Amino acid sequence: MSNTIIAPSILAADFANLQRDIEMINQSQADWFHIDIMDGVFVPNISFGMPVLEAITKHAKKTIDVHLMIIDPDRYIKTFADLGANILSVHYEACNHLHRTIQAIKAEGMKAGVVLNPHTNVDLLEDLISDIDLVCIMSVNPGFGGQSFIENSYTKIEKLKAMISRKNASTLIEVDGGVTNKNAAQLVAAGADVLVAGNFVFKAENPTQTIADLKQLTSK
Repeated sequence: MSNTIIAPSILAADFANLQRDIEMINQSQADWFHIDIMDGVFVPNISFGMPVLEAITKHAKKTIDVHLMIIDPDRYIKTFADLGANILSVHYEACNHLHRTIQAIKAEGMKAGVVLNPHTNVDLLEDLISDIDLVCIMSVNPGFGGQSFIENSYTKIEKLKAMISRKNASTLIEVDGGVTNKNAAQLVAAGADVLVAGNFVFKAENPTQTIADLKQLTSK
């Protein structure tokens, strides 16, 4: 694949200078804004909610990729569509009726994503893969910052890529957690299409250059 999608994670941005960081992404080679919504129940942390997302979408000029780390996500599907989400991803582990949730997301005009925690087997998506626009592999446990990358993620990506090919689906594979310049190329080689990078981008001395470097590393 020639062009890996780079999606900086806004959770790592400076919230006192949010507009500045959004403008930086707008002007950089990044492709998407990755936005984590946490409820303090499904994951131990609380991130931010609708007003902050509304403020972000007002200034963001790129695809809005929203990752819901919340229980009962069906309640908010329409709300996130109204706030400008282009892609809405829900956790496999949080949905009792995943097929119905995916259909509801698509009915609101968004692309539907499914997120898998590190312990969740990709085989569980076999029956639905053709309906899913994006699968996000968590390469760290969600809701805890600063964790190290789980090495088994490469195997999961390869397995998922094989399933997508076998089913002739067009599902994108996203990787979220611990992505750096050290593993980006290997992740793409395993089959990743979208790389989410948080601290690696925002804590860098030059975030714009860091994004450009990731883009360079992962282009073939």
